[in-house]
Amino acid sequence: MRLNEISDLPGATTSKKRLGRGIGSGHGKTSGRGQKGQKSRSGVAVKGFEGGQMPLHRRLPKRGFANIFAKDFNEVNLGRVQTAIDAKKLDAKNPVTVQALLEAGLIRRVRDGVRLLGQGELKTKVSFEVTGASSGAVKAVEAAGGTVTVTPMPRRTAKPDGEGKPKKERKAAAKSPAKKAGGAPAKKAAAKKAPAKKDKSE
Repeated sequence: MRLNEISDLPGATTSKKRLGRGIGSGHGKTSGRGQKGQKSRSGVAVKGFEGGQMPLHRRLPKRGFANIFAKDFNEVNLGRVQTAIDAKKLDAKNPVTVQALLEAGLIRRVRDGVRLLGQGELKTKVSFEVTGASSGAVKAVEAAGGTVTVTPMPRRTAKPDGEGKPKKERKAAAKSPAKKAGGAPAKKAAAKKAPAKKDKSE
């Protein structure tokens, strides 16, 4: 092996395609883009466009709906809990709550609570206080001598009076006690004195 014999593997480097260098180059004139038209320009991506007719994704019927009241739970498997106990991130003597899982790093945020799932093996006797649990997870925890208590997360507090109402209603509610306290305003005509008429005899 000599220095002049060192080279890249076949196919490691490819020569650049030279465009627009005459008819004899094979890529001259239109440079492989055909002739005229929108798609012969650079930066054009017409996805789903079918020439003006109703596209396929709009011809197909819609199915299902998005439930805006659905709960967003964190899912934690028993295997991850056992790993955290072995790493001494969780204390098996204390109840495993949502806050304990958050501090141990098993979940990133509370959301609507934690649902316990049965994947993995639990060897330690642990008592869980979570928002939900699958039947398999409950059986596995009870088989290890532990307990599962399902406690729903507290609901959000109600909005204070006036919040969420239209702006006109809020303004009317704010002005009504002020009018009652101050009484009806005096008439402008009564407040102003009528100007004295001049005598024509003068």
